[in-house]
Amino acid sequence: MLFAIISTDVADSLEKRLPARPDHVKRLQDLQDAGRLVIAGPHPAIESDDPGAAGFTGSLVVAEFESLESAQQWADADPYNHAGVYASVIVKPFKKVFPK
Repeated sequence: MLFAIISTDVADSLEKRLPARPDHVKRLQDLQDAGRLVIAGPHPAIESDDPGAAGFTGSLVVAEFESLESAQQWADADPYNHAGVYASVIVKPFKKVFPK
């Protein structure tokens, strides 16, 4: 089943994000390589693909996991979590309707 992992950053998270990003992206690449990733990316703090020093306010991952528990475990192990980037993380089932 698909699950949405919706994360909200702490204030001024950019300095914490940058060193943890390679490990974070590697885990997403692994999901993609396994054919389980639907979409992933950050929420820019301003209307820009490259928000610069404004940074980001959170992230969204939609991917396939065996269960809510396995999705939660994957989210809990995120390098951004360990680096203190995220203030909160919500994991919940997701039903993809579009695009078909």
